[in-house]
Amino acid sequence: MDSTVLRITPNMEPTLRSSLVKFEPVFMHGEYPHPLKGISLKVFSVVVFVAMSTLIKAAGNNIATGQITFYRSAFAMVPILAYLAFTGHLRTAFHTKDIFGHLMRGFIGIVSMSFGFYGLVHLPLPEAIAIGYAMPLLAVVFAAVFLKETVRIYRWTAVLVGLVGVVIITWPRLTLLDQGGLGTGEALGALAVLASATLGAVAMVLVRKLLAREKTHTIVLYFSLSASCFSLLTLPLGWEPMPLSSFLLLMMAGFCGGIAQLLLTQSYRYADMSTIAPFEYTSILLGIIIGYFLFDDVPTRTMLVGTAIVISAGIFIIWREHKLGLERRGARKHITPQG
Repeated sequence: MDSTVLRITPNMEPTLRSSLVKFEPVFMHGEYPHPLKGISLKVFSVVVFVAMSTLIKAAGNNIATGQITFYRSAFAMVPILAYLAFTGHLRTAFHTKDIFGHLMRGFIGIVSMSFGFYGLVHLPLPEAIAIGYAMPLLAVVFAAVFLKETVRIYRWTAVLVGLVGVVIITWPRLTLLDQGGLGTGEALGALAVLASATLGAVAMVLVRKLLAREKTHTIVLYFSLSASCFSLLTLPLGWEPMPLSSFLLLMMAGFCGGIAQLLLTQSYRYADMSTIAPFEYTSILLGIIIGYFLFDDVPTRTMLVGTAIVISAGIFIIWREHKLGLERRGARKHITPQG
């Protein structure tokens, strides 16, 4: 059975989710057998990813970002390696034709992750999640520029509208730069999440190139390995001993990240991308609830308005991709054996 490469749309974590875009379909004659199961797995993956972010934020903002990324990457390998061993892919996962491509993708990914985690611990949880939605919007731009993908006026308009929403969310934080003091940390956090989203979009482009030569489980494995190694390079920059509670929280965050990746991968076996992708935006609802009850984060009106704009733009892009996909499949059905 031929493998299927899915178009990246607004539903992937800036660093790790973008590795999981090629799946072995289990459907017959182009129909997915269990869309509700796919949706359920997608929602579970979102819940676990939000749990990961919550654990990292709860670990405290006095931990070096390099430490956070190391534990996040290293402990994510445990469920991933276990799954590869269980499915019989562990041995072949280490075979690669493009080690430089993996290292480049790993470096860009780990820098993106580092910026994202810095912003996560310095911003309210729902704001960090909402600003991160800029990543798939920017991925559309980079795909058009670097991969020469065709992007028509509808998607360009949706991208521009979505980026306006991102500006609305971040503007109150960025204006704090002029005031100094405590507000500066929040402003830098907003800039960090924006940088994370930009680099995450670049990582998507690199993954798309890797998929032409490499298997999905190879990309996932080498990202976890390279991310862990690159994180260790920050050790001389000031890793500090941390309490046992913080260590346990980061360890659990790593496990959650790995498990969420596996759930996300499985979800696309049972339903198509356009069916599953909109459920990514349940993360903002979870972020608002968790932020309010655990961290006393109360969403502002500006944040809610900007988030609504970004989500609307993202869902329009998903809908547009779905419509174009239906048109392409319809056109193929009408092609005669002679072409």
